[in-house]
Amino acid sequence: MIRRLVLAVAVMLTAAACGSGPSVTEDGLTKITVGVIPIVDVAPVYLGVQKGFFAEQRLELELQTAQGGAAIVPGVVSGQFQFGFSNTTSLLLASAQGLPVKAVASGVASTGEPGKDFGAVVVAADSPIKTARDLAGKKVAVNTLRNINTTTVGNVVAADGGDPSAITYVELPFPDIAPAIARGDVDAGQLVEPFLTIATGQGDRQVVSNYAGTAPGLTVGLYFTGSQQDQAVVRAFTTAITRSMEYASAHPDEARAALSTYTKIDPAVQAALVLPKWPSTVDRASVQRLADLAQKDGLLPRAPDLNVLLP
Repeated sequence: MIRRLVLAVAVMLTAAACGSGPSVTEDGLTKITVGVIPIVDVAPVYLGVQKGFFAEQRLELELQTAQGGAAIVPGVVSGQFQFGFSNTTSLLLASAQGLPVKAVASGVASTGEPGKDFGAVVVAADSPIKTARDLAGKKVAVNTLRNINTTTVGNVVAADGGDPSAITYVELPFPDIAPAIARGDVDAGQLVEPFLTIATGQGDRQVVSNYAGTAPGLTVGLYFTGSQQDQAVVRAFTTAITRSMEYASAHPDEARAALSTYTKIDPAVQAALVLPKWPSTVDRASVQRLADLAQKDGLLPRAPDLNVLLP
């Protein structure tokens, strides 16, 4: 995973020549590009734009979507994006490799409620898999190998008395996981919203909530920037995204409604899906928990210095 990330950064640095950086609009706003993933997690940033929180900080956002954090990290390092959203483990891996990434704000967190979280492992309704330990020896689909979903799934399996080393992980995009379960290509799959509600609505059954089962307030994702970013812009973005997170938390119906502005979710799914937590501060203990799991699984060669990564 780390080697792929470094290669991606090298390619993007060559292609982008360190990026063009932010520009100023005719209205005097600093225009910045933010790399995001078209999933439920990033609803606050879209809501914040709608509410004018970024304009109040003299910022104009261009939100560009990417497949995942593994693609957004090199985009930020190269200067293609001024800020980005990524899962916490991808940022831990990047920081451990010495890449100049710095978290500026919390991004998304677990609800802490098993069975009522925005991420979980699912199986077919008639599957013999009933508990987390039953996943040992099975094929489990995840969106990215050797990352946050493999470490957290392995953790809940081990906590239930199973052998996580006996799991065979299969890398598939989130939209392809439920169909793969239906075909019998894999035995189970880790899903996040809205794919989790889509799958359970089609009859799949939740086995374990891997985020909530790892830490009650697990910091699953973070907003981050690179070392080349102007600090005044960083402060402005941090202020605006923090206010956006607070507003989304206080107005969940508006956050849910914002999903239709950047995703194509069936209205019934949109109404039923579980919203994550959007805390305004980073749960440092849960980030340490992810770092410990990554090191235990051999993703990190040594314990990372969280002071380098976290705000």
